[in-house]
Amino acid sequence: MPYSFRKPEKVRDVTKLIQRFRNWLLSHEETKLNHRYEGYLAKRTQPLPNLPPGVSSKLSSNYYCTRDGRREVQPPTQVFDASQKQLQSGEVSEVKKATLPGFQYNWSTGKIEYPKAS
Repeated sequence: MPYSFRKPEKVRDVTKLIQRFRNWLLSHEETKLNHRYEGYLAKRTQPLPNLPPGVSSKLSSNYYCTRDGRREVQPPTQVFDASQKQLQSGEVSEVKKATLPGFQYNWSTGKIEYPKAS
């Protein structure tokens, strides 16, 4: 929705002749003034916000440490383990370790380790 402009009644501005000349030079109507007149500002009385109750709405037992999302972070949980056999068959075979693409950086030695072909 475009901004609807309502020019205030008592606005100090230049004369009509200079306004027309200014608008002709700017090739548009200059309506925004640098002064803070009543028509350019927001209303003094704003309606109260209508917010739904949330986690911070309680008056007691509302500590920051219980609302901080950073404290809820846990180490990742293992959902699937590829080294375990899911279906048992009559054959016993050796589980091959999956090869990773790219390389790994060993932080303890400070060297790049390339994956070994299996």
